[in-house]
Amino acid sequence: MRCWKAAREAPCVELLPFEAGRAASPRISGRAAFGDPMSTRTIAAMLAEAKALGLDRLDAQALLAHRLGRPRTWLIAHDEALLEASLATELRRDLRRRAAGEPLAYLVGEREFHGLMLQVDARVLVPRPETETLVDWALELLQVEFAALAQPRVADLGTGSGAIALAVKHRHAEAEVLAVDASLPALDVARANALHLGLDLVFLHGSWWEPLAGRLVHLALANPPYVAAGDPHLDALCHEPALALVSGADGLAALRVIVAGAAAHLEAGGWLLLEHGHDQAAAVCALLQAAGFQALQTRADLAGLPRCSAGRLARKV
Repeated sequence: MRCWKAAREAPCVELLPFEAGRAASPRISGRAAFGDPMSTRTIAAMLAEAKALGLDRLDAQALLAHRLGRPRTWLIAHDEALLEASLATELRRDLRRRAAGEPLAYLVGEREFHGLMLQVDARVLVPRPETETLVDWALELLQVEFAALAQPRVADLGTGSGAIALAVKHRHAEAEVLAVDASLPALDVARANALHLGLDLVFLHGSWWEPLAGRLVHLALANPPYVAAGDPHLDALCHEPALALVSGADGLAALRVIVAGAAAHLEAGGWLLLEHGHDQAAAVCALLQAAGFQALQTRADLAGLPRCSAGRLARKV
């Protein structure tokens, strides 16, 4: 951990070599001397405050880097840089919000998912790394099972920020990808992400299969809410939309609806891929089997936990 050298006075911050010709940020005033009241406004002092709040150092650096528009490496090299009072106030507010459990992604307004930088806010669930398992599985099917199709049709049910749909479209441009969500505010976020990334999706408003209106797809993916009402972990997730998290007394309500409606919206031989809780794989596979799905499989996420289950709808004889 880099320490603030409080006993040393120093001149104003110099620009790094790669910043030659670039004006210093107007929100960075220089460096503070030992004993100067302004020393509480240095980068090092802000990181110390974050530590006292119990925040992860990388989270605190990410908040500082976002507010300053500087890379993390710059922060490390300029830990005595003096911040303007207004910026210090904003940063302290950010640190308190993060300490209260607000997701870092909401505070900085973005989150990386499957190589794409997505805009996110409190209208949508923050994309998780474990969901990349679902995307990887879908891409594998598109490249093998559906390789002969010129334009496979894919549905992302409950798209939220558009993370799954956009990642699939980015890696398999030939696919027609339908992004479905019951939340209009969430669809606004997904549309903005698609526009920013230059990826063409079909957006549909409605609950799960309803807006497909007779369309059949070859592949459907869903990361539905699967947390049981009353689950103690919900307290730590209170800043994210409950609609995207909670699904009945056992957490399986949305999964039941999706599995039950799948046969009417999948092509024969089509696949349904579902994300679920680490302790729900057996229950989800039982639902798929009861609905007539074959080739049932479960895959683990990066932490080694059973995270996604899938099945193929029987082909017509």
